[in-house]
Amino acid sequence: MAATMSADSVERRSGVSLWRQIADKILHAIAMGDFPESAALPPEVALAERYGVNRHTVRSAISALVREGVLKAEQGRGTFVLSRKRLSYPIGARTRFSTGLQGQAVERHIVLLVSAVEPASERVAASLGLTKGASVIRLETRGEADERPVSRAASWFDAGRFAGIDAAMAATGSITASLARFGIEDYLRQSTVLSARHADAADLADLDLQPGAIVLVTVAVNITPDGQPIQFSESRFPAERVELRLSAL
Repeated sequence: MAATMSADSVERRSGVSLWRQIADKILHAIAMGDFPESAALPPEVALAERYGVNRHTVRSAISALVREGVLKAEQGRGTFVLSRKRLSYPIGARTRFSTGLQGQAVERHIVLLVSAVEPASERVAASLGLTKGASVIRLETRGEADERPVSRAASWFDAGRFAGIDAAMAATGSITASLARFGIEDYLRQSTVLSARHADAADLADLDLQPGAIVLVTVAVNITPDGQPIQFSESRFPAERVELRLSAL
């Protein structure tokens, strides 16, 4: 029978050093709430047993996270997860970047990074009610709050209906204001799927993160009040800066 790997297992032939893998798993556990902020980290022996490595590897991982400002070692007391003030971003029926962070950040805006016209993938087409290969506009954006990057998103729109939305986005810095130029004064969140993963190279660069950082991922479809799909998006939020607060859709 083939052996199965648990979520806490390490891949010893992955090309990534064991201590870095353990550091990344501790980061993931912190982001998922397994190791609460301000609380003591489990003892080295417990972490070594959890991850199937020796204490020296765990100690190297903890030392790296102390240098990165994630953990704090206190002589005689243990190692503690540092508390980091994070923005609380609501996910609900009317999810909006600017209003969602109101009262938490003075400056809030979205920067258009890249735009392109491309054929819709099967996933994008199904979400927008189009045929596969239909022309769509992809907008790559970064959300910033008080000059800190707090989100990175890719959004797709029907190119026939929203021709020029890239120019509108560049001019307004707002998806909501851009859609208003096409006569859409209100829209609703039809669905949101949440997950978490390690930041990839693009996330590290665009969100100014360190290797091993965790991003929270939302995949969403927005519709008009009468049910027409208008936007399909995938957004990434750095878990060290943002928490997602769910409300009823």
